[in-house]
Amino acid sequence: MEQRLLAFFTERPNEYLSGEQLSEQLHCSRTAVWKHITSLREQGYIFDAVPRKGYRLVGIPDRYKMAELLAALPATGAGRTIKLYDSVDSTQTIAHKLAQEGAAEGTIVLAEQQTAGRGRMGRSWHSPKGKGIWMSLLLRPRMPLQFTPQLTLLVAVALCRAIRKLEPLPVGIKWPNDLLIEGKKITGILLESSAEDERLHYVIVGIGISVNLETGDYPETLRSVATSLRIASGREWSRTGLIAAFLEQFETLYKLYHDEGFEPIRASWEALSVSLGKTIRARTPKGEVEGVAESIDEMGALRLRTPDGKVTKLYSAEI
Repeated sequence: MEQRLLAFFTERPNEYLSGEQLSEQLHCSRTAVWKHITSLREQGYIFDAVPRKGYRLVGIPDRYKMAELLAALPATGAGRTIKLYDSVDSTQTIAHKLAQEGAAEGTIVLAEQQTAGRGRMGRSWHSPKGKGIWMSLLLRPRMPLQFTPQLTLLVAVALCRAIRKLEPLPVGIKWPNDLLIEGKKITGILLESSAEDERLHYVIVGIGISVNLETGDYPETLRSVATSLRIASGREWSRTGLIAAFLEQFETLYKLYHDEGFEPIRASWEALSVSLGKTIRARTPKGEVEGVAESIDEMGALRLRTPDGKVTKLYSAEI
């Protein structure tokens, strides 16, 4: 029914079609027409609705095309294997399954939509269809388990650099891995690992980037704290182009990390940070602590100087 509805609109570009016209053509009620329009909107189609004139199709969803992805992404390294889905509960879940089945490092899981996207500390991640990058990257790093937090910071640096390369936006990193523009969140990063007896089997890097969301795409509860690249820049972005830019930066930093260790990553992270030098309040499993964020240490922990002059290291906290 929805395909027939779309066909009527594409056959009459720039025309308003009334609910009565559409119900006659589809042999259904006007209420059913409205429900199908609502469903299509949830899938990323944009309709203009004017009383007494009807509906007009003004935008179609941006969808990934495998041929474009394969052409844009590197032939070696991260992105050489792509698993593309329309709608999933979470790309993380699929990536874990692929990893357990022996998928190679660099395998990417991409979805147009997540119905149960997850973020840090058990939070959900708003992942509407066709509007963002909902992606998981499989890594099999040669490193001890305790160093995996360093990878979170590495990914944050790669994402921040990629966005700045494509557009001079004031994007910075909030410890440990949120990307912000003028205080509002545009990106979340979630690392999940599998290990046994301190031996690391694999790491799944979950990345959520709010790319082309508009204000109306966010629930009311998120509008004051979240933004998108489209809102910040005033233009629509190519999701494929941004993924390619990120993977280019990631491959460079990942190689540097294996060759020279964490120090150059730490320096880059500190240069892009919006947390350092500020007084922050951190909620930790042991309670709240407040102080000035000074730096990150060799493990990726945030060094916080409290009012009594002592330095506390934060390994996991809500800032």
